[in-house]
Amino acid sequence: MNNKPNIELLNKWNDETKNFNPPDLIKWAINIFGEQNIVLASSLGIEDQILTHIILNISKNVKIFTIDTGRLFQETYSTIARTEERYGFKFDIYFPDYKMIEPMVKEKGVNLFYNSIDDRKLCCHVRKIEPLQRALKNKKCWICGLRQEQAVTRKNISVVEFDELNGLYKLNPLYNWTIDDCWDFIEKNNIPYNTLHDKGFPSIGCMPCTRAIKEGEDIRAGRWWWENPEHKECGLHKR
Repeated sequence: MNNKPNIELLNKWNDETKNFNPPDLIKWAINIFGEQNIVLASSLGIEDQILTHIILNISKNVKIFTIDTGRLFQETYSTIARTEERYGFKFDIYFPDYKMIEPMVKEKGVNLFYNSIDDRKLCCHVRKIEPLQRALKNKKCWICGLRQEQAVTRKNISVVEFDELNGLYKLNPLYNWTIDDCWDFIEKNNIPYNTLHDKGFPSIGCMPCTRAIKEGEDIRAGRWWWENPEHKECGLHKR
């Protein structure tokens, strides 16, 4: 695994792709890395539904996976089923390792994430990061639905980044899209989406750690709402 980026190459790629739209970025990534070396990590939120739609209209050979943490909303499972039916494909679904889950719950309790930031991050590591690392193994690029306006932790993201933790490049095709851009694309293309969005959930994760937000609240206010904004990442997108 190469954990150091080629800065010169990274700058070159960001410069040449800065005016590309998302479909062109996907095609560019396929040309650079090869279909077999690219994955889309989907959380089943609107951004990832958009990227799933775009990718499957370009290639059926790019792997699209999601992580079932064991604590998801039923609406999220329904989104998986409706998306698979609409596009005629199957998500690769990764699960946490029971050998890590069982001792963690036995020692810390079923709701350990409320105890402290450290315990919450431990739960995220076991339920999300370890499965993610397996999904990304031997890949060269993962496609993400990150957007700059989503959170203070994401305001400086660029089109192409390097993930030193996992040793591969990260592509953010929607990095400069607004939430209105996303919904316009969803409606125009009749893309199935998680109905929790209709219930005040702009950001969707595990059931115990996600709530609806109130009018005027930050888009990520419903994620780990008991923590400060600068802590609101699970580690999947550590920068």
